[in-house]
Amino acid sequence: MFAVYAKEANNDDPLASLVVGERPDPVVREGWVRVKVTHASLNRHDVFTLRGLSAQQEPIPFPMIIGNDGAGLLDDGTPVVIYPVMGTENWKGDETIDPHWHIFSELVPGTMADYVAVPKRNAVPIPEGLSALAASLLGTAWLTAYRALFTKSRLIPGQTLLVQGASGGMSTALIQMGRAAGFEVWVTTRNDEGAALAERLGANRIFRHGDPLPRRADAVVDNIGAVTWADSLQAVKRGGGVVINGVTTGHAAETDLLRIFVEQIDIRGTIMGTLEEMKAMMQFIIRNDIKPEVGAVVPMTEARAAIAEMIDGRTRGKTVFTR
Repeated sequence: MFAVYAKEANNDDPLASLVVGERPDPVVREGWVRVKVTHASLNRHDVFTLRGLSAQQEPIPFPMIIGNDGAGLLDDGTPVVIYPVMGTENWKGDETIDPHWHIFSELVPGTMADYVAVPKRNAVPIPEGLSALAASLLGTAWLTAYRALFTKSRLIPGQTLLVQGASGGMSTALIQMGRAAGFEVWVTTRNDEGAALAERLGANRIFRHGDPLPRRADAVVDNIGAVTWADSLQAVKRGGGVVINGVTTGHAAETDLLRIFVEQIDIRGTIMGTLEEMKAMMQFIIRNDIKPEVGAVVPMTEARAAIAEMIDGRTRGKTVFTR
């Protein structure tokens, strides 16, 4: 079958690891189903896979089909969206706390292929009012953003949310859902293009990175990491919270510990979300008539150029591959 995959780990030149070609059809084990992929979205995690980086204790078994998110059809024609989190078979409760949790393209083949095998519970019927295109981009960036806003930030309508970054898939999700939830959404960006996008998506105030703010925010969500970490701690009000859910500029940053305890700042990490959170997010999107920001829709055969744009930091919104 056709697939987009990493042939090996290459941290220095991730595109050199990328192959757009053929892989064996998936093995559908007991309790799993086969999904014919129609849409699969691109995530920063896919670049990490090409580099050989993984949060799991087990190494990535290369060659590995990349892709965490997707939508498609079961063999009986049912349209489904793929919930990307897997783990211990009988785990109860929050899937992201399972010590053995993982997502597609880490230990099992990912979604950028003609077919992908998934556990039955991970093939979720697409609810009425949501397109396959929109559903295909929700599992990683949007789900993480939803959990950051509604489980971790502790914001209530009318309070101020500061989003670090304006144009990536995570930031656009935070802006769109934050406005729908009734938060006052502030955004930082490096350039005019990001500012224009944030304004179009409904941000209340837009600032350049490092610019002074009129007041401190009730909560900050930072998916950029090392470059913005100090600014995030400075930007949050006394007793507020900083939610960290990404490290696109690096994971090692100096921290002013004195400020954290004197200002009583809560720091909360979050990643992905539960199956119930994903279902709730889809209903939230439908109820509020949110159209997830899609920067590009690209045939899967042209994945190389789109992945190069992500590596270079030129993506806007989500990139979705079609098959």
